[in-house]
Amino acid sequence: MEHEDKAGSPSRPPSPKQNVRKNLDFEPLSTTALILEDRPANLPAKPAEEAQKHRQQYEEMVVQAKKRELKEAQRRKKQLEERCRVEESIGHAVLTWNNEILPNWETMWCSRKVRDLWWQGIPPSVRGKVWSLAIGNELNITHELFDICLARAKERWRSLSTGGSEVENEDAGFSAADREASLELIKLDISRTFPSLCIFQQGGPYHDMLHSILGAYTCYRPDVGYVQGMSFIAAVLILNLDAADAFIAFSNLLNKPCQMAFFRVDHGLMLTYFAAFEVFFEENLPKLFAHFKKNNLTPDIYLIDWIFTLYSKSLPLDLACRVWDVFCRDGEEFLFRTALGILKLFEDILARMDFIHSAQFLTRLPEDLPADEVFAAIATVQMQSRNKKWAQVLAALQKDIREMEKGSPSLRH
Repeated sequence: MEHEDKAGSPSRPPSPKQNVRKNLDFEPLSTTALILEDRPANLPAKPAEEAQKHRQQYEEMVVQAKKRELKEAQRRKKQLEERCRVEESIGHAVLTWNNEILPNWETMWCSRKVRDLWWQGIPPSVRGKVWSLAIGNELNITHELFDICLARAKERWRSLSTGGSEVENEDAGFSAADREASLELIKLDISRTFPSLCIFQQGGPYHDMLHSILGAYTCYRPDVGYVQGMSFIAAVLILNLDAADAFIAFSNLLNKPCQMAFFRVDHGLMLTYFAAFEVFFEENLPKLFAHFKKNNLTPDIYLIDWIFTLYSKSLPLDLACRVWDVFCRDGEEFLFRTALGILKLFEDILARMDFIHSAQFLTRLPEDLPADEVFAAIATVQMQSRNKKWAQVLAALQKDIREMEKGSPSLRH
């Protein structure tokens, strides 16, 4: 019976509210439009003044809504135009790099035109080629040598997994426990490399390649082995190069004086780099430098992580790649110039922070750093102190340290 009432009985007469809606020229689209509706029949009707007031209020709401829609449409249009402009710019840059610069690398790479184009960021499609050429191959590593090192690494993994204890000639002086610890650390670090991308995790498309390059390097340089942070550098190279070329670039990059000082934990040389950095820190940001000194916030607290991973862990990946672009152009100096640019960008915030908050902020930078703002800040950093450039300041400090080690008085200039 209940079913029949629902299915077969005539519908109930419309309510007074429904009648009111039928009399309106429109259907209210939101609760804001309800102010236009008449009151229910069992209540006194709206006075004419109130009805007019409500009409005006609604019209104002409509005007504001249209303004918001127009503003949003203009924002979307501007975003689209900017995206098109960037894509067009990248397209032109790709043609310039492929047709003009790369075929004439030796004569063009240091020209003003190329340096200016380089600063704007290398297009992703040619980035790997440019990085390889800029990093160079002073170590003369071949694809065949990579294959040999990789084969040795795989043999070592098999040996360790089956409990073998063979020690190869080139590993003399490095215990099986050291080698095993190094290989275990590689496994652990791979899973922590750009975890949000998932491509380096177990089962991901680049997991095995990253494992191979890091394992091969431990065989190529057993004296260095694997050091935490290397996985991020190798991962960035893998995203832009094939395995063998990534290994060649990786090995040559880590062989640079600054990287070798940090990865081999050469305390004396690391302190020299920090001292050189502080010279330019005081020159560019004297107030913040004094604030950090007062709070005992030393460069090692934030610089070690930045230098170890070449900013690939500390900055958004696209921004880190732009830093790498100019680092490949300018060398180690740009790593420290970038650090000063970051400090300059956040100078006002850091100047109000104590030791703990400053250290936390610098070791965990905001995730949405805009590349243009960071590079604008870096551009204002002057890498010259008392007419001395970075390399000269660093060399003078190294000389001072050597003199002190000999017991001679240090003559500071």
